[in-house]
Amino acid sequence: MTSTAPVPSPTQDELKAQVGRAALDYVVKGEIVGVGTGSTVNKFIDALASLKGEIRGAVSSSVASTERLRALGIPVFDCNEVEELAVYIDGADEIDGRGYMIKGGGAALTREKIVAAQSRRFVCIADASKLVNTLGAFPLPVEVIPMAARRVMRQFARLGGLAQVREKDGVPLVTDNGQHIIDVTGLRITDPLGFENEVNQWPGVVTVGVFARQRANVCLLGTASGVRTLQFD
Repeated sequence: MTSTAPVPSPTQDELKAQVGRAALDYVVKGEIVGVGTGSTVNKFIDALASLKGEIRGAVSSSVASTERLRALGIPVFDCNEVEELAVYIDGADEIDGRGYMIKGGGAALTREKIVAAQSRRFVCIADASKLVNTLGAFPLPVEVIPMAARRVMRQFARLGGLAQVREKDGVPLVTDNGQHIIDVTGLRITDPLGFENEVNQWPGVVTVGVFARQRANVCLLGTASGVRTLQFD
């Protein structure tokens, strides 16, 4: 009697590569594609190299993604050179069943939101661990003007959140826009749209990492049994 060894579950890295390749089906040939930031998006960028002769190029949401795209021979355009994008492909730190997301773990949330707003469709690529019932378990990133950081942190404290300035090498991290990030824990965001609208009004906030107005239209979720497609249109 022979026994069959169990098939190992795919690693998180393999799941990211899986959804990165699946996202190619949403790229519109002959157009410029919006490209996000992060480890999952890096897998998409690597896969996108196979289509570089079939697209005009990309608009990128970060310096890191721009460098990766150009290294693969994909032209990168400034947002101001492009009127509209057919699709924006990016990851998420959390996504719920309505397509609302928390983003900004890679500190590129402001540029990500700008490119998302410029796109007709947002395709989120993520592994299954990012799907949640309610946003807030992942620390909420908020990009702030440095002089307002402490006051914004106090406002979050009044909402029950614990905020701290994100650091790199022992000093406050500086974003591609020259600002700081605060990360907020202890929140349970049941009304993402209302929450985003409120926090965006606080003086000193550049961008809050809740993506409700720029929610996903589609999510390609990497699972052990393959890519699961969630539609939110």
